[in-house]
Amino acid sequence: MGLRETKKQQTRTAIADAALPLFLERGFDQVTVAEIARHVGVSTNTVFNYFATKEDLFFDRQHEVEQHLATVVRERPPGTCPVAALRDDLRTAVERADLTPGSATFFRTIEASPALRAREREIADHAETALAAALPPSPTAFLLAGALVGAHRATHRELRRRLLAGHPPHALVSELAAAVTTFFDALCRCPQHS
Repeated sequence: MGLRETKKQQTRTAIADAALPLFLERGFDQVTVAEIARHVGVSTNTVFNYFATKEDLFFDRQHEVEQHLATVVRERPPGTCPVAALRDDLRTAVERADLTPGSATFFRTIEASPALRAREREIADHAETALAAALPPSPTAFLLAGALVGAHRATHRELRRRLLAGHPPHALVSELAAAVTTFFDALCRCPQHS
């Protein structure tokens, strides 16, 4: 990366890094883009040069998240069932979830904002489209992509729900990892998915 690109990336990171603590402390809907710009020492227009919307500041890794499942499928070892690759990836993500008090604050911020919940749905829609394109060609690829993205969303929602309800992190991680294995193994038994 050249100097100009490095500086752009540093500015983008600085803006996102300044925005998140403000959102977590005061709530997404209570923080303005102008406040974030002042906090970083840039203009509001500069913020919008790097982030098209305020929601993009909160979900600053949105593109990576939207492409993640498709990437797992494309990069799976030869002969591996796409469903098994996604099962293993989700199970690992659940088992490695860093469930700290900060996680609960992050989740509460999303739950409190209709705009952020709507953006989560958009991210899932884009992930589903990307996954359908990455799966082996089939008349049912779009259905499988919908089921797999739905399972990911449901797992993350349940993790969030249980954490916010005060469930011990270790127990909920163990239960959800087992549920992921059971559900995905049932899908992976279907020969047309291999």
